[in-house]
Order: sequence, then C-alpha cells, then structure tokens
Amino acid sequence: MISQAPRSRFDTHEVFNQSTPYENIDLFESDRPLKDAVAANGGADAAAALSEFGRHWGSADMFALGRQANENPPKLHAFDAKGFRSDRIEFHPAYHRLMGESVAAGLHGSTWAAAGRHAPPPAEVTRAARFYMAAQVETGHLCPITMTRAALGALVAEPSVAAKVLPKVLTRSYDAAFLPFWEKSGMTLGMGMTENQGGTDVRANTTTATPTGGDGYSIVGAKWFMSAPMSDAFLVLAQAPGGLTCFLMPRFRPDGSVNALRLQRLKDKLGNRSNASSEVEFTEAFAWRIGEEGAGIRTILHMVQLTRLDCAVASAGLMRMALAQATHHCRHRNVFQKPLYDQPMMRTVLADLALEMEGVVALVMRLCRALDHAADDPREAAYARLITPAAKFRICKIAPAFAFEAMECLGGNGYVEESIMPRLYREAPVNAIWEGSGNVMCLDVLRALKGEEERALFQTLAHEVGVEESGPNAQAPSEALARVTVERLALLASAAALRGSAPPLVADHFVRSRLAGTHGALYGALDIDPAATELLLQRALPAR
Repeated sequence: MISQAPRSRFDTHEVFNQSTPYENIDLFESDRPLKDAVAANGGADAAAALSEFGRHWGSADMFALGRQANENPPKLHAFDAKGFRSDRIEFHPAYHRLMGESVAAGLHGSTWAAAGRHAPPPAEVTRAARFYMAAQVETGHLCPITMTRAALGALVAEPSVAAKVLPKVLTRSYDAAFLPFWEKSGMTLGMGMTENQGGTDVRANTTTATPTGGDGYSIVGAKWFMSAPMSDAFLVLAQAPGGLTCFLMPRFRPDGSVNALRLQRLKDKLGNRSNASSEVEFTEAFAWRIGEEGAGIRTILHMVQLTRLDCAVASAGLMRMALAQATHHCRHRNVFQKPLYDQPMMRTVLADLALEMEGVVALVMRLCRALDHAADDPREAAYARLITPAAKFRICKIAPAFAFEAMECLGGNGYVEESIMPRLYREAPVNAIWEGSGNVMCLDVLRALKGEEERALFQTLAHEVGVEESGPNAQAPSEALARVTVERLALLASAAALRGSAPPLVADHFVRSRLAGTHGALYGALDIDPAATELLLQRALPAR
C-alpha cells in the first residue's frame, strides 16, 4: 500500500497528489544492491552496524543538516577588526555537526591501524558503505574527510612526521578550534597541489621550498586550489633543491605561532557549496618534508589511489540518492489515473537507472575488497591499480547525466531548490574533475596495462562476464582511443562484480544492455523484460 502525503487546504485549493518527504529511512536496509555487494565482499558481519548507521544518516535531522550546510556556505575572514591578518573561515553549525558525525563514525581513519598500517579486512568495504550512505545526505563535508584518510598513505613515507600527527588523526573526536593540532583532541588534513599555470601538470609547479635547518623548510609560492583550507595541516608540493617534493604544512608553526598561509579568496563553485576551497599564498610558511627530495609525485601517489576511490564512492552515493528520490516520488504521484510508477515508459526509465546503479555499487565494493587484500595478494593489488582509475573515470562521468534523468522524474518539483535534486545535480560533476580528470584517468589505465598481470586481468574479467575481448582494447590501446578502452574495462569490471553479488537476471541484463550494444544513448532506451524490471525496482527501493 502506498502511503499518501498529508493534505493542506488553502482558501482556493487543496494540496494533494504529492509525494511524502523521503526521510526517516534506513539507507542500508532500503538498498538491496548495497547490502548484497557488502556481503559478497566480506562485510556480511557488519550488516547490523551498517543498518544502525543507515537509520541515523537517513533521519530527517541529518537531511536538514545537509540542506543547512549548503544554504549557508563558508565565509572567509582574511582580516580582523583591527586590520591584522586573520585567515580564518567561518562555517555554519550544521557543517560542524556533519563533520563531527563523520569523524565519530571513523570515515576519516577507520581503515588505518596504529603506526600507519592498514586495518584488516573488511575495513575498506565497511568504511566505503558508510561513506556511500553519508554522501547521499551531504557530500561537501566529505572532502576533508577523504583527504584526512588518504593523506596518511603519503605520511608513512616520513615516519617521524607521521608519528606527530597519527595519534590526532586516528581519534574519533572532531575539534574545530583554531589551535595548533598538538593542542587539539583531533585533527583534519587538507592539500594544495594545483597552481594556476599547471593544473594537473604538477611538474610545472613554481612554489619553492628552502631547507631552514633541522627538519624544516620555508615554502614560498601560491596554490590556485587549496582544498579544505580550514584543516590543521596540508600536503603540498613544492620545488626543493632536489626537485619536486611533498611537504606537510601545519596551520601553526612548531613554536605555536600562526603559520604564513595567506588565504586570498574562497572559490565560488558550481556545487560543493558547504565545503571551502581557496586560493592561497605561502609567505615563508613552515613545512616538514615528506619522503625524499625529488620524490614528490611518487609520495603523493600513495594517497591518490584512496582519494580517487572516494571520488567514485561519493559519486555512487549521489546517484543512489537521486534514484531513491525518483523512485519514491513516482510511487506516490498519480498521473492519468494511475501511479506514475506504473506507467510503462517510466518503469523502463527507473529500471534502467536501477540497473546502472547495480553495476556501480557492485564495482565500488569489489574495488574496496581489492584494496583490503592488496598488501597480501598480488592479483588484488593489480586489480586495484587497474580498476581504480577506470572506476573513477566511468562512475564520475555518468553521475551528472544520471542525476539529471532522475531529476526529470520529479518534474518541476525536482527543479526547485526546496528539493534535494538541484544540489545532487550541482554536486555531481566535481568528482570527475577532482583528483585527476577523465583523460588523466585514462592515461593511468594505459600505463597500468603495460603490466603483464594487468593485461591478463582484462581478459580474465571478460571471461568471467562471458564476452570476448580481442584486439587493441586489451593489449596496446592507442592514447587517442583510450576512453573507449577504459569505459569498456569499467563495464567489464562492473559486470564481473555483479556476477558475484547480484541475481543472475540483473547481471545478464547488465551485460546485454551495456556490453552487447543493445542500449540506446539515453536512460530508458532499452528492451527490458517485465520480470527484470520488477526485480530491479524492488531491489532499488522496497515499497513503503
């Protein structure tokens, strides 16, 4: 039975035939593809805890925090009332509450154990499931969360520095105070890599680092994008005497004085409104070296795999919320004397969106399993190297179109700001740009395919799916056709993951529509049988 929204009567009309608010739901139990993928990848024992997390984050209160944080973006206070440099950022209390919730849940550090070692499996799988659910409610605050978690991958290259910050990062305490990190109960980490003349080409960076004696360096230069500039310390790249090098720049100098980070302005972004991104100048700012001089890119790559994974997981979360909103609305909205959900074309659109979502969530959870086991299993390590950029490429690329199609299911209601849909749509493009654009991901896949184990993996995935792969796709694809190869690889990996976690009917339809060439250019342009449609829709969102 479909519940009806409460009615309101005005002087001229009655408000009815509207969907109920999509809130106070269990984001885990209501998502059968997620449950199955978590279980298939080693996280079955965490189901109860994940359901508890899903109920909390699916509450009306948490959705309200997400709305408030985005309606009240951060403000930069470059100077105080007396004209002294302040360089502080003010956030709405809703943002701080979201940060506190995510830190308390361990989204920033649960995959790490003491001394910077990875936590045992299924730490990546269960953490990603929580991250995916949190992204459905509010994605902007997850930027500093994911950078904090990923930065530890680089910091282990300098054990003496890691020892300073690790105890503060691994706490479950969020501390927003503007104090030296060693005086706080917990800390977050940001990063500044991009300069205006280079963008992705960080080798073109001109920021300089000069040794000052001991373990310190003086940094002079500027960054065009400083992510999460309110963080307690930042990974930055600068040109040291030995070449491009990675550094950790604390917000305060070791003597307790404020470090010389001059925030110039906050970026006015398309989306990601709750989170701050800034332009910054370093005027002889203090920093510790991370790794050897000249090894900056190699050092940073230890964190990039983790941030790119989170880009894919966050985009999957945005897609999931868009699908849930569309399906929920269509079940409650009557059009032409019957529910919109029962209209044949709409059912095909929703089923196609649900089928896409099945492949996405199966892939990200399978990838997390690979990271869980990469340290001990070379095959899983090869899977992670090859599939991380491929998954980020495809999932982050399709998210905006997916969110748009879901928005259209709500009609005009989905286009107004009172709905969550505009925020999902504005948020969707950022993950395709952040941490390497689509072309960069494709170049990374091409480099990975030079490895014998990675090339063999391409064929193994095709075999698992039951399709043939021959020619340049799996051997030596050209750079000009790299996008064709990488999309195909991501689809094969999704289909193979579905073989291990979803019902055969779902996996078969995914292969037929996505790999056999029977899908049109738009969502809803496929031939899908009624049994598969009903299965997909019930798995996507059980009737309430």
